[in-house]
Amino acid sequence: MKVEIYSDIACPWCYVGKRRFERALAVFPGGEDVEVTYRPYELDPSTPAEPAPLRERLAEKFGADNLDAMNARLAEIGEDAGITFDFANALAVNTLTAHRVLRLALTEYGPAAQAALKDRLLAAYFTEGENVADHARLTEFAVEAGLDRHRVVAYLASDEGVAEVRREIDEAREMGVTAVPTFVFEGTWAVQGAEESTTFLRVLKQVREGIRERDGSSSAPEPAAGDACADGSCAV
Repeated sequence: MKVEIYSDIACPWCYVGKRRFERALAVFPGGEDVEVTYRPYELDPSTPAEPAPLRERLAEKFGADNLDAMNARLAEIGEDAGITFDFANALAVNTLTAHRVLRLALTEYGPAAQAALKDRLLAAYFTEGENVADHARLTEFAVEAGLDRHRVVAYLASDEGVAEVRREIDEAREMGVTAVPTFVFEGTWAVQGAEESTTFLRVLKQVREGIRERDGSSSAPEPAAGDACADGSCAV
């Protein structure tokens, strides 16, 4: 089974969704054979390359009055998922370069290395207050995930991957992805939002049955979405 996860490093729900999906995968029979890849998505391509306090940028978008309640709810949800959100110190910054490194991890090192780097970048952004656009810090994160230092340095010094990542983001929008995380199973069934692990487990089982029944028609069962979709994703 192949699962493509469209997400952005700057999306807290993507962090929650990653953890919840991994919990479901850990108890799914045959989960070790599920190939998971992360696809790039930018919630706000206009975010500057120079970092600024995330709190200020979110206050501009959602209003300062709503921000504390939003962050408190996410902190509670994050705690349940094993995530420590530190919104007070988080930095808003353009994520295109980080997506480039994630693409390098996938194409040259494989899905496991990409997943490790994805987790490292999410922690850097939301827990450690790091600048995930800084080339030196990105290199360190990539090395921690198993990538070769010299390859990463050379890659970041070039334009490698820029056009490809931008094309993938455009393709995601063209196929109808408007919020993240969005989980696409076998290129056919999609679930949007950071669903509960129990929901993801049910979806995995449904997709497995759908794969067995698939005959080129649309008769296979559609994965069910739970109540978390309403506020379990970050929309454009």
